[in-house]
Amino acid sequence: MFHPITPAHYLVLSAALLTIGTLGVLSRRNIVVILMSIELILNAVNINLIAFSRLHGQVTGQVFAIFVITVAVAEAAVGLGLLIALFRNKETVLADEIDLLKW
Repeated sequence: MFHPITPAHYLVLSAALLTIGTLGVLSRRNIVVILMSIELILNAVNINLIAFSRLHGQVTGQVFAIFVITVAVAEAAVGLGLLIALFRNKETVLADEIDLLKW
């Protein structure tokens, strides 16, 4: 009656998260939403790493997932810090209206 969860289920979930994250990065103008979409993409990678690590009975995928989580936290902290600085200068969070590096 009950069917076990196979690696294919994890891959489908990861593909869905990757698709949603990619569409969010490509279609949104708000920088906060773009950062959240990047986090979704990184979570899709983590699901793949842990699923294959469990499939092969090793812990290397889980170790890499911890590193990815660490990088994601640092990216979020730096990204939000830059976003606050940009908002104070430009008073907008739309990616199209930020031309700070143009001459």
